[in-house]
Amino acid sequence: VGIDAVVLNKLDVDAKGGAALSISSAIGQPIAFIGIGQGYGDIMPFDATWIVERIFA
Repeated sequence: VGIDAVVLNKLDVDAKGGAALSISSAIGQPIAFIGIGQGYGDIMPFDATWIVERIFA
């Protein structure tokens, strides 16, 4: 079974979110969803603009 995309959980504990881009680059697959909190509703589709703004904030 191959990997088609990344679902990154616990992004809320990563200071800026740079780990998301490192993981995606390392395995050569896109990030599909990210988890930004503790609840079920805290999973959202990955938004590149959101992560870039977070990294450079």
